[in-house]
Amino acid sequence: MNKKFLAIACLAAVVAISPSCKKDFLIESDPNAVTVDASYKTPNDVLLAVNGIYQSMRSGNNVGEGSDLWTDQRSDDTGTNDNQSNSGEPFQFNNFSILPSNTYLKAHWVSLYTTVSRANVVLAHIDQVSFSDNTLKQKYAAEAKFLRAFTYFELVRLWGDVPLVTKQLSSAAEVAASTFRVKQDVVYQQIIADLTDVVNSPLPNLQAPTGRASKAAADFLLGQVYLTMATTLDQANRTTNLNSAKTALMAAYNMRTFGDLSSIPYTDVFDVSKKANCPELIFQIVNIQGDLNYSSSIAANNQAKGETINSKKPSSGVGYNVTHDLINEYETNDPRMTFSVKFANDPIVKDWFVTKFRDVSDAAGINGYGGNDWILMRYADVILSLAEVNNYLGDAVTATGFLDQVRVRAGMPTYAVSMTNSDYASKYPTLKLAILHERRVELAFEHHRWFDLLRTFTTDELVTYFKAKKQADFGLAQVANFSTKDRYYPIPFDEYKLDPVKMYQNPGY
Repeated sequence: MNKKFLAIACLAAVVAISPSCKKDFLIESDPNAVTVDASYKTPNDVLLAVNGIYQSMRSGNNVGEGSDLWTDQRSDDTGTNDNQSNSGEPFQFNNFSILPSNTYLKAHWVSLYTTVSRANVVLAHIDQVSFSDNTLKQKYAAEAKFLRAFTYFELVRLWGDVPLVTKQLSSAAEVAASTFRVKQDVVYQQIIADLTDVVNSPLPNLQAPTGRASKAAADFLLGQVYLTMATTLDQANRTTNLNSAKTALMAAYNMRTFGDLSSIPYTDVFDVSKKANCPELIFQIVNIQGDLNYSSSIAANNQAKGETINSKKPSSGVGYNVTHDLINEYETNDPRMTFSVKFANDPIVKDWFVTKFRDVSDAAGINGYGGNDWILMRYADVILSLAEVNNYLGDAVTATGFLDQVRVRAGMPTYAVSMTNSDYASKYPTLKLAILHERRVELAFEHHRWFDLLRTFTTDELVTYFKAKKQADFGLAQVANFSTKDRYYPIPFDEYKLDPVKMYQNPGY
């Protein structure tokens, strides 16, 4: 045996007989890596993880202030007139020409499932942490369930059948096994189960500040879920679901800390200086005025060139475009129009832009680091939802009473008086359409319009509704493109191709 091979043989023998060596001695590990299990040791670790769920929602790819692409721009309220920038992908939304390969759509899907994943991780590990106060543990679990339910409600309304994951996925095999679409009714039952747990939890009726989940928020969301099921999904149980919606919505309504809605000026709801104590607010994404990372940019981004009403930050563009279809919806002398939109006279603009969200403070400054919180839930929405559900249940008197709360607060005539106006009566001949109108002008640019349309009309009715609109009121976007396929978004192509059978595509795509 030559010396070279003898040396190798001896080395092998030493390794074989060494008591400190094991068969996995060549497997390396990152000494700086922290496992998920190791991250959950104290109640504060759980709090930080719950905060991480909330943090994921801030993004415009999720449900933050910049998430209008998936909702308002999909509706008849707003949209881009630029069909060239970013490969024309944003334009696909309001042009009803969206492709499964749209990268913006994929980003929304991924971001929403990131929120779900974070909630699942918290719920998977919370029991391994020792809490001296079990109530605190229950509150953290309730927050995670609320945020998971909130996110799945977004997913199921936009895509229909979606993958339903309620546990932490720890391997590629688990991910693959969970990659299949589940029927809507199953997803809705999971949402209801989560929200029922939240309603029965020790969370307070309302949180102060309103950036965290509460029982009022959970009851309101539960009411919206039942109302959506009754109007879009389960006709066999329509009345049962409507009554469940009414019960949940009334529970949220009865948790308010004010009397009549008219006691809260409309402008107070969006006043940056009053956001911490406005009693109409239920749940919102909190921003920090003047902060580089956690400020709001909506005031500055909405502002058109030559204008200063929203922000001290100068604008060089057209701001946030408003369809003339929405402008025409406002009644004469509705102060919400004066507050919410403005016509820009700059030569490159000459059009309407959004002014509902403002911060011209010195703290926001010329960089536009605004303090606007992004409102996800407020009591005017609860009240109009109660008008909607009572009308569907055949109680027009109660429905009208709730509708009038919002109209009177805005300084508008009551429904009965308005119906004597021939223009109003011809535009909104039924209470159902009057409520839809009120939601449109009261909640404009708050990302509710698309979901309101889905609840109000069947798919065929929605096609008729869009095709009856004037093309001149929509700019470059072609209203005639709207068809039955646009009831749902396409499953992103990257998700569909993982398993074309289990991740089947929505019709028309």
